[in-house]
Amino acid sequence: MDRNLVMPHLLARRAEENPDRIFIREVDGRACTYSGMHESILTWADAFRRIGVGAGDTVLTMYPTMLESHFAWLGLAWLKALEVPVNTHYKGHLLKYIINNSEAKFMVASEEYLGVIVEVADSCPQLEAIIVPDCSKVHTDLPFKIIPGEVFLAGATPARDLEGPEHYDIASIIYTSGTTGPSKGVFVPWAQLHSMSVGTTPPEYLTPDDVVYLPFPTSHISGKNPLYVMLLCGGSAVIRKVFSTNDFFPDVRKYGCTLGMMMFSMALFLNSQPEDPGDSDHPMRKLVMVPPLPNNREFEKRFNLKVRTLFNMTEISCPITSDGYNIENPYSSGRVRKGFECRVVNDFDEEVPVDQPGELIVRSDEPWRLNAGYWKMPEATAKAWRNGWFHTGDIFSKDHSGNYFFIDRKKDYIRRRGENISSRELETIVDAHPDIVESAAIGVPSEWGEEDV
Repeated sequence: MDRNLVMPHLLARRAEENPDRIFIREVDGRACTYSGMHESILTWADAFRRIGVGAGDTVLTMYPTMLESHFAWLGLAWLKALEVPVNTHYKGHLLKYIINNSEAKFMVASEEYLGVIVEVADSCPQLEAIIVPDCSKVHTDLPFKIIPGEVFLAGATPARDLEGPEHYDIASIIYTSGTTGPSKGVFVPWAQLHSMSVGTTPPEYLTPDDVVYLPFPTSHISGKNPLYVMLLCGGSAVIRKVFSTNDFFPDVRKYGCTLGMMMFSMALFLNSQPEDPGDSDHPMRKLVMVPPLPNNREFEKRFNLKVRTLFNMTEISCPITSDGYNIENPYSSGRVRKGFECRVVNDFDEEVPVDQPGELIVRSDEPWRLNAGYWKMPEATAKAWRNGWFHTGDIFSKDHSGNYFFIDRKKDYIRRRGENISSRELETIVDAHPDIVESAAIGVPSEWGEEDV
């Protein structure tokens, strides 16, 4: 992989080519140019170096989707340190687990999260100090040192002597949700993040005039990947802390957003709003939706845009995508894209017949385009990567035309009277009720054997 395409180096090049172009704009907040972003990142790198952070060190970040969350992530990248972003909704056991499992001595956190961190601090003895960029008052009697943002950055200057990361270096350690056991910290190399970005929105569909709307947290791959997409085309991003149905199209219109990315539930919320003659009056023309709505054609027509879909997870790089912005079957995740191989297999990694369910396994034709394993979990890494393929833990089927269909998580089957029932399908049906926000379908022991729902 060309070193100039590694995200921090690509940003440096964009800063030279078009220094005054806006790269990131906060909704109703600040804006940062390409050059301003690059200079701030190098300054943060120097500040981290001054407190002793170096290559290979883990540093936790617990910050809302704001400029500082990206300054911290990419500043650490120039040092080849390992950013460990924490879901800002975590508290209690989940928060304590990630703090301890990461073995980080330093953390970057917004002042609003200090309370939940304090609650678990006595069980996290290795955490020495928290950098608080938005610190507004003096904090005393805490079990760790507080470094206010102005103190952290005092005397720091852009670190122009750093070599920065290679494509095989780790961009971030992102923890999974832990649906099949303790949360696993995924090693995400820069080459994987690049490949994921190209798979999400291929460069041929973009121009420097494109603006992506980004309401995702930086603790998720979806909060990082779209920025890389924009760097590849020389475009810009508009970031919002959380997705809001009511604010989506007003934001899109106000900031001229041409590209969007959303989960199924977000699209469902938008589509459930009362129809309005102005629904199609906005600049967005391209939307990545995972998975697409069953009535995708009607959605496209109503909002005057084209939808693209794909299958991805933190560990992989969009190996299955739709054919551009042309969804032939809204129930399919698409076909395998160039550079990847996919199989649907049984428990012994043997390919199952067409139209039969099995686990999806993936591999790439170039190194570093998939995850580099799990942090401090060699057994989980070996299990996931057995026989030279990455095992997704997702149940798929494939038809004669090469279309792949997601069925369920492997661990989420309910076995009732000899039949496998998809918990996801049940949940989708229940969640469609207007009075239900979210549901979970589980199997319980049945007096008739196996399980009932």
